[in-house]
Amino acid sequence: MSVHSMTGYGRGAAAAGGLRVEVRATSINRKQLDVQVNIGREFAELEARLQTAARSALSRGRVTLHVDVTRSAAVRRQEVRVDVDLAAAYQAALHQATRRLGLREHVDAAFLLNLPEVVQLAPPAQELERVWAVTQRATTAALKALMAMRKREGTALHRDIEARLTDLEQRTARIAEFAPEVSRRYREQLLARLRAAGQGDLAADERVVREIALFADKADITEELTRLRSHFAQARELLRGREPPGRALDFLAQEMFREINTIGSKANAVAISHAVVAFKAELERIREQVQNVE
Repeated sequence: MSVHSMTGYGRGAAAAGGLRVEVRATSINRKQLDVQVNIGREFAELEARLQTAARSALSRGRVTLHVDVTRSAAVRRQEVRVDVDLAAAYQAALHQATRRLGLREHVDAAFLLNLPEVVQLAPPAQELERVWAVTQRATTAALKALMAMRKREGTALHRDIEARLTDLEQRTARIAEFAPEVSRRYREQLLARLRAAGQGDLAADERVVREIALFADKADITEELTRLRSHFAQARELLRGREPPGRALDFLAQEMFREINTIGSKANAVAISHAVVAFKAELERIREQVQNVE
């Protein structure tokens, strides 16, 4: 699987038998997959199916499906239903009430039809299935267009992240070149301070040698450099792998920050400090890009 962006837009439409459905699918960044469906209340039963369609196609991002259903006059006439049983219940209750109150009964059809829920504008079950058949085609087209756009943007993200990883690898190599100088410079500085204090004869003292060795051990960044190189290799494998790499890349970027922070704190050298600052700036750009990767 190639890298996909989490940002995109797709539109799909389908029509049949007096029905026309248009679906607009949009997606933005989100750590998890969050699907929202906007559809008319009379078709609310289709929401779960639309959710399933989106979840089967995508793995991350906030996805919104806007569904517009247009029906011809002939179709809408089929959707008008009169709840005869409810109307009969209303009539019986009104008849009983008028007798108890000693009122003259006058209940006509117009009065009954205006009572709550007697007349319902809702598609029958078989009509709902017909609407779904058209909606499913439109949704499939919209999601396909959305995924195509996410793939195009993902290709650009892939190239950008690969290039920035190469830059970080080069910066890491330069830091590795500076590393051996850290202990040597510390030894020179320590001896210079001893000579300035008139204690130059202590240069060969065991305590001084031990202090220099201890500093060299504390300032050693070999392990951090090795782990950084490993993280770079893992990131490239993820970018070229079959699974969506977004979450794993985000984790690796955090690990890279941890390693470079350790290098900055251990290696007490101006050249390395400058290199670490530049490394962090470039890594932050990668992290920003990774936030948009599925």
